[in-house]
Amino acid sequence: MSEVSTPPVAAEEERTRPRLFGGVTGSERKLVLVIAGIALVGVGIATYLVYVHYAGIQPFCVSGSGGCEKVQTSDYADLAGIPVADLGLAGYLAILGSLFIRGDLGRLAGAAIALSGFGFSMYLTYREIFTIKAICQWCVASAVLMTLLAILTVIRLLKSEPDPV
Repeated sequence: MSEVSTPPVAAEEERTRPRLFGGVTGSERKLVLVIAGIALVGVGIATYLVYVHYAGIQPFCVSGSGGCEKVQTSDYADLAGIPVADLGLAGYLAILGSLFIRGDLGRLAGAAIALSGFGFSMYLTYREIFTIKAICQWCVASAVLMTLLAILTVIRLLKSEPDPV
């Protein structure tokens, strides 16, 4: 019986091959991958809502109550003339982008963006419930994702070792 072994050249190539998030190791790497996955789902939701906004169509709403349409066409669907869906998409993309910035700066930027998104999501959820009196499932899903991202990016920031000075 002969064991299959990796030739030394292939093993060396494997070690030197550039990796996505190459400067991140161990548990932080797992956390970064989870953050990236959640942010990508957020990008998907926000992209759909941007499409709905600019196409002028009704969003698909599972409950069929019209809550999504009511929220999407409310005065709170824009902030200073910018559709909230655009802001959400920019936020998710910025969180993804922060994962490519090495060290404390990337961690801090990701946490700051996610915490800002969380706060804005809570404000919008308040408006849905108490002002618009309608719930949009897409907005709720986005708020849940942003809440998870805020928690995970803060954990990543707090658990990391500070960059050497």
